[in-house]
Amino acid sequence: MSSVYGETLKVSLFGQSHSEFIGVVIDGMPSGFKVDIPRLQRFMLRRAARSALSTKRQEPDVPEFLSGLTDGVTCGAPICAVIRNTNVKSGDYDSLRCIPRPSHADYAAMCKHGKAADLRGGGHLSGRITAALCVAGGICLQYLENAGISIGAHIYSLAGIKDTPFNPVSVSAKDFLSIAEKDFPVINDSASDKMMSRIMQAREAKDSIGGIIEFAVTGLKPGLGAPHFGGLENRISAAVFGIPAVKGIEFGNGFACADMTGSENNDAFYIGDDGVYTATNNSGGINGGMSNGMPLIGRAAIKPTPSVSQEQDSVNMETGKNTSITISGRHDPCIVHRAVPCLEAAVAIAITDTILTDKRG
Repeated sequence: MSSVYGETLKVSLFGQSHSEFIGVVIDGMPSGFKVDIPRLQRFMLRRAARSALSTKRQEPDVPEFLSGLTDGVTCGAPICAVIRNTNVKSGDYDSLRCIPRPSHADYAAMCKHGKAADLRGGGHLSGRITAALCVAGGICLQYLENAGISIGAHIYSLAGIKDTPFNPVSVSAKDFLSIAEKDFPVINDSASDKMMSRIMQAREAKDSIGGIIEFAVTGLKPGLGAPHFGGLENRISAAVFGIPAVKGIEFGNGFACADMTGSENNDAFYIGDDGVYTATNNSGGINGGMSNGMPLIGRAAIKPTPSVSQEQDSVNMETGKNTSITISGRHDPCIVHRAVPCLEAAVAIAITDTILTDKRG
């Protein structure tokens, strides 16, 4: 099913933007693992809207665990968590029932589900569902950390304004922690003010902007993963594209390798103090779908929020005529900064599933 991810670790998302609950079922998490609930809640807050840079819809996003945990410890049963939707304004979408919003999933959903489609706030297709994704990802992040594996992300660029990239051969868990402690997830604080100013400009212009998020994984042992359809790139991409705004992904130097020669692109091996390393990391820590022991590096493109307050052309599905639409309600002028923990969550789920699948095989 489209809302279920994973081979050994099954993560199933449910709910709609304006339903009573959204939630997640996590099946396959090993038993005996202690989940730090306060730490999970802090991770959830990184995704939440808490400033003028984001939507005015304020949700506490406190997960309620219905099963799978006994005194905070995984018991082997499927973990089920729900998050209450407490601040919905479904009336904002009454005028949109027959007029699809440009670059939203409204039209496709209308064609697929007809009048039964729940389009309020995007329904099940909304970015609101990433809160449930972050519950699963936040638990996986803690599980991986116990195994010496760390995952982090930052805004690589926003509307063309660039942050300092991760060092592809020496990024560390300390770098991730430093970013996570900031209100705005960048490495270079001088880029922060420029980015935030650009977001506010977009809001004032009744428009929106997008950007690129860079993610990294450290602590992976060489050989994790599989070739062809079971590769790390494949698994991570499938999870990352579960974030509605993602439009592209690359690993290592990505598309830039197409303009290089083989001798320029190859990562030369050398023997270090405690193992084999590469002098560069153009491959992003992956060869043949498997980890090579270097940091796993990737980037995902996040599109501009499609809900803008400017008048746009659309169609009336009931009358069959062209029309215009002006979207009201509460929307983000940019979701890139809020999507950073979502990327970390998706990657953590993919890595956890890969590890558990490798152990099973």
